[in-house]
Amino acid sequence: MVKHSSRTLNRTFAALADPTRRRILAHLAHGDRCVTDLARPHAMSLPAVSKHLRVLEKAGLLRRRRYGRIHEMQLDAKPLQQAARWVEEYRKFWEASLDRLAEYLEKANRPSKKKKMT
Repeated sequence: MVKHSSRTLNRTFAALADPTRRRILAHLAHGDRCVTDLARPHAMSLPAVSKHLRVLEKAGLLRRRRYGRIHEMQLDAKPLQQAARWVEEYRKFWEASLDRLAEYLEKANRPSKKKKMT
């Protein structure tokens, strides 16, 4: 199995656990946005959205650039790539396990070729 930083994976998955943060990342996947643009589609205050953005920043999923009073956010997919590799390792494990189970069931369900005694 590939070694991954537990802290990085924990922060990434914790950040992705919230649907608001996933929607924010989806918006950022289409390009950089300022904080007010990211807050607009959500029924919450600007400080609440800012808390979500801080969680995403701490997880390394986005970068903040400041232009005077405007804060522009940019998606950083590197932690997502690490999480995808981690999930991929387990997908391989489960696929192999399920393949072995299917093979076993196939053998178990085959009619036996016993000779009739006369």
